[in-house]
Amino acid sequence: MTSGGTEDGEDDDDLFRRVLRDAKPIRKGRPVPEHPAVKAGKKITPKTPQAKKAHRIAPRPVVAAPPPKPARELATGDYTGMDRRTAERFRRGKLPIEGRLDLHGMYQDAAHHALTDFVTSSAAMGKRNVLVITGRGSREGSGVLRERLPQWLNQPPCRDLVVAFTGARPEHGRDGAFYVLLRRRRDRDT
Repeated sequence: MTSGGTEDGEDDDDLFRRVLRDAKPIRKGRPVPEHPAVKAGKKITPKTPQAKKAHRIAPRPVVAAPPPKPARELATGDYTGMDRRTAERFRRGKLPIEGRLDLHGMYQDAAHHALTDFVTSSAAMGKRNVLVITGRGSREGSGVLRERLPQWLNQPPCRDLVVAFTGARPEHGRDGAFYVLLRRRRDRDT
């Protein structure tokens, strides 16, 4: 006896039809059940392991997820994505300053590394509003650190942690300092 059939190589469907061919319905007018494929007008062929493989549904092709959209570049005073009240308090310097970084007298590379370390560690500690002091620059100079700060805040890893930044109020350094608003840390295990 072969698997899934009889000695003659019949499969279950053929055997079912052969047995029911001589059967008589219990109630008059009730037809003998037919195989669904026969009702649809299809020819039934014996099922062999090769035929079963041919009828399998092909797996769906794996489609890679689209790459994430790059984060929108921030500009000084851009409060997009913030509620109006928080944006107003941030702009006016009314949010509590939870950390300060003074970049006075540093070379650009050192200042960039110090800023990156300060922003990442402040965000990790859950700080929300920090003050970064760049200095105004010399009378002849253009204030290189002040000009580069927006670029550095828009680069990874800072860009993912910063919501907005804006120039500071006179009591915090005016043109030589910036308020930097960091994303709220969402604890996943609470």
